[in-house]
Amino acid sequence: MIELEVLQADVTKLEVDAIANAANTQLRHGGGVAGAIARAGGPEVQRESNEKAPIGLGEAVETTAGRMPARYVIHAATMELGGPTSAEIIAKATRSTLRKADELGCRSLALVAFGTGVGGFPLDEAARLMVGAVREHEPRALQRVVFAVHGDEAERAFRAAVQD
Repeated sequence: MIELEVLQADVTKLEVDAIANAANTQLRHGGGVAGAIARAGGPEVQRESNEKAPIGLGEAVETTAGRMPARYVIHAATMELGGPTSAEIIAKATRSTLRKADELGCRSLALVAFGTGVGGFPLDEAARLMVGAVREHEPRALQRVVFAVHGDEAERAFRAAVQD
């Protein structure tokens, strides 16, 4: 059983094995969380992403975390470049991220609220989908998942989903 935690935190500063990035299919990390991850990690994060792009919606690939404390960034495609997302894509991206973390031997993973920024997806629904995907996941290595969220509304949504 995976331990779940909700923190209002800057995902780029968390000391976990891997952090997730809600990416676009081209793995261009311009704005939002993706931009913050690219800035904090340094140029190698975008360089490695360029080598692995494009990826399909809901798929996940890893890169180094560069200068961040985590070992890996797992980039999950939650939308086309600039496009909206959906419940199906968010759930698939979460499952792909969890599988990738296990493949990499990660014991801890920080997830961000997929699709709720540029994607415009409702926080409550994203929280329910993501927490549900973590609870359904059968971990090989993964022991702890931290939902690293931004703002009181996101924290409330994810805490409510975890407590259900």
